[in-house]
Amino acid sequence: MQITKAEVTPVELSVRQPVRMAGLVEITHLTAIFVRIETRKGQNAWGCSVAHPTLTGENPETVLHACREAAALLPDLHPTNIEYSLAEISTRVSASPAVMCAFDLAFYDLLGLAACMPLYRILGGYRNRIQTSVTIPIAPVKESVEMACARANLGFRMLKIKGGLNPEDDVRRVQAVHKALPDHILRLDADGGYSVQDAVDVARALEDELEMLEQPTSPDDLLGLRQVTKLSRVPVLADQSVKGPASALELAANHIVDGLVVKLVTCGGLNNARQVDAIASAARLATMVGCIIEPALLISAGLSFALSSPNVRYGDLDGNLDLTNDPSRPGFRLENGWLIASEVPGLGYSVEL
Repeated sequence: MQITKAEVTPVELSVRQPVRMAGLVEITHLTAIFVRIETRKGQNAWGCSVAHPTLTGENPETVLHACREAAALLPDLHPTNIEYSLAEISTRVSASPAVMCAFDLAFYDLLGLAACMPLYRILGGYRNRIQTSVTIPIAPVKESVEMACARANLGFRMLKIKGGLNPEDDVRRVQAVHKALPDHILRLDADGGYSVQDAVDVARALEDELEMLEQPTSPDDLLGLRQVTKLSRVPVLADQSVKGPASALELAANHIVDGLVVKLVTCGGLNNARQVDAIASAARLATMVGCIIEPALLISAGLSFALSSPNVRYGDLDGNLDLTNDPSRPGFRLENGWLIASEVPGLGYSVEL
C-alpha cells in the first residue's frame, strides 16, 4: 500500500449559538482541519483536527502550516506502519497535538479500510454502543432548565452542566435541573474555574445530585485538585489537566483524581489516547472519552476509541451537535442518548469537501 496524494483543507465551522465556558471568551466559530490521504489502490482515508486559541491553545494558521508540511512527507511513509509514520512526522515538522491528531486519525482510518473492518473492532471491540452526556452551557437558572428539558425531550438521559464562573449559581442551576429531571444523570464541569474551597463547597452541596465533578480547579494546580478529590464524595475527573501520557502518569501516580478525561485533539490522537487509558486502567482510574466543539469525524474517532476499551466508563461525545456547517457526517447512530457503532470499515463517516 502506498500513499500517492495527501490534501489538507481548513474549514471555518460556525456554532449555532455562542458558547460560554469558564475562563474563555464566547465561542462562535472555530477552525477544523481535514486531511485526506489517497493510496495507489484508490482508497481514501480522512483525518481531522481542530485549532482554536482558547479551546485548544493552538493557533489555526500555525497548525495548518504544520499539517501541510506533514502532508508532503506522506508519499514516503507506509500508512500501516503507524508508529513509525507518526514518529517521522513528529520529528520532522512542528508537530503539536492537533497536528498529530489529524494524521493519527487518517492512518487509523486507512488501517480499518485496508482490513475492511470498523476501527472500534480493530482496537478491541469491547462493546458496540455507549451512552453519552449532552452539554448544557452556562446560562441563567431558568434558561438552563429549559435547555435541559429540551435535551431530555430528544432522548438524552445524561446532562453535563457547564459551570465555573459562580459556584453559588452553579449549585442553584444543578439543583433546579435535578428538580425538573430527577431521573436524569447530572455532571458538572467547572472548566478549572473554582478555588479549592469553592470546589469542596459545591461538591458537598451537590453530593446527592451529581455523578461527577469535572476539572473543578485550575489545570496546573494539581495539589489543589488532589485536595478537592480527597474531600469530595463526588468523583472528581481531570480534563484540561490531561495533556497526554506524561501528564496522565503524573495524575495517576500521585493519586490526584478519580478519573481521566481523554480528548483526541488535545492529547494527539488515538495512539496517545490509548496510552492514557492504559495508565488509567493500571492505576484503577476511570476513563471518560470527551470532546471539544468538533466535527462528526472526530466524534466518530472518539467513539471508536470509547467502544474499544473496558476501562472507558463514561462517554461525553456531543461536540458536533451544535455545528451548522460540518462537512462530515457520522456513520454511527444516536438513539435516546446512546451512540451505536457503524459497521462501515474504518472510522465510519462521510465527508463532503
